[in-house]
Amino acid sequence: MTRPYRIGIIGAGFAGLSSAKVLREFGFDVTVFDSSPDVGGVWSRTRRYPGLTTQNGKDSYALSDFPMPRDYPEWPTGEQVQQYLESYVEERDLKPLLRLSTRVTRAELDESVPQWTLRLKDIASGKDLPPCTVDHLVVANGIFSTPFVPDYAGAEQFTAAGGRICSVSDVADLDQVAGKHALVVGYGKSACDAAAVFSGVAASTSVVARELLWKIPRKLGGVVNYKYLLLTRLGEGLFRYLRPRGFERFLHGPGRPLRNAMLASVQALITRQLRLRETGLVPEGPLERIARSTVSLATESFYESVADGRIAVHRDRTIQRLAVRSGQTVAELSDGTILPADVVVCGTGWRQSLPFLDDELQRRITDEAGNFALYRQVLPHDVPALTFCGYNSSFFSPLSAEIAAWWIAAHLTGNLDLPPVEERRAQVAERLAWMERRTEGRHARGTNIVPFSVHNIDELLSDIGIGVSRRERFAEWLRPLNPSAYARVGARLLARHRASGPTVSQGAAHPRTQKVDG
Repeated sequence: MTRPYRIGIIGAGFAGLSSAKVLREFGFDVTVFDSSPDVGGVWSRTRRYPGLTTQNGKDSYALSDFPMPRDYPEWPTGEQVQQYLESYVEERDLKPLLRLSTRVTRAELDESVPQWTLRLKDIASGKDLPPCTVDHLVVANGIFSTPFVPDYAGAEQFTAAGGRICSVSDVADLDQVAGKHALVVGYGKSACDAAAVFSGVAASTSVVARELLWKIPRKLGGVVNYKYLLLTRLGEGLFRYLRPRGFERFLHGPGRPLRNAMLASVQALITRQLRLRETGLVPEGPLERIARSTVSLATESFYESVADGRIAVHRDRTIQRLAVRSGQTVAELSDGTILPADVVVCGTGWRQSLPFLDDELQRRITDEAGNFALYRQVLPHDVPALTFCGYNSSFFSPLSAEIAAWWIAAHLTGNLDLPPVEERRAQVAERLAWMERRTEGRHARGTNIVPFSVHNIDELLSDIGIGVSRRERFAEWLRPLNPSAYARVGARLLARHRASGPTVSQGAAHPRTQKVDG
């Protein structure tokens, strides 16, 4: 007899759910595990914070075959995104595949088969559950799944006196900061979002920023949607890729003066529009530095609140220690400033962690610096029966994850013609070295591909051998990618697979169906 090739997916966000849908269509037996009680990943009600919205408009922040509802606002709220994913589960009949409130505490690989044994824990009861075995593991736990909270000097004394230290995602409602002195650490999107909403209810709201970042208004000059600047092929082409191609070679060659003038004009417009000079919030360096790491939108009302005194920004400073002065919990900054602080909310980034893999496996999927060494952000070099989905965080994260899921399906069904492993190693090493230089080390262990989202999509589709039309690609130079235009790619890939019948993947450990005793 035969049994289906079993796939375990860790994570029920965009990457996990799209992987489940795609891989089931290709005939695999799929189970999705997530420790949260609902789907959504970072959009789960257990993780989202007050004021959370998407950075993309709803038209581009969606899966290819499932547009966001027409009645959603242009920038949906966190709750609406989670509801969208709930609807996706319902419409695609994915609920039978889900094991929510179930944590994978350990994933153990038997390379002789190969096969994974997943050790599980029920979140509600805290009890261990019977283990589960799968033939292939897809890691889709998200690169923004574990908040980073610094270990501040004096923290023990601070919390013993009633102070609170937490991440932005730990603030479930505004009652937790109402009437208190709120100190927000960081200057990314989540930190500024939090400060903006806190300022309406807190006794005081302060932001401590080690470094200011350039922010993009949702509408430049109050008229032009930012998506026409950053979410197009032209906008992406303004930043130099590892290997420029086509028109990009002109922009970074003979056309560089034109390209520089475009960025300079946008920088001047942003500076005026957000009143950065008046508030002392002009970042160091040119706007081009926005390409170093994740690009964030300017939070609605944040700069207005700074201008009118509701938010105080302490730029180019860090928290030296937390303390108690005359019965008041405070933060001492690196310049000697003392700030009252009942609650310290950290928007200080995320850890890209795989706590369910042992140290030896983690060493094998990373380079000497601890960066994920994944071909196309998906495939490790020498760990069998393992792929990653959603480790290509981009401007179009839902679509990028879905295309990675198609890539995984093609890989497992033997429909990818990959370079030899040594060539893949060389390509990944070159890419990571370039990312290190370009981002000054801020590339989330090699997972953050912003602003080169379209390049990553093109590379994945090139491997698959199916893409969108030339007409569509040309249109994308002047308008954002439309996920719906990519639905045909998934349909054609599935049709190609069904026409070819069951195949054995050279990259995978064994075929889609395998013999079982009995």
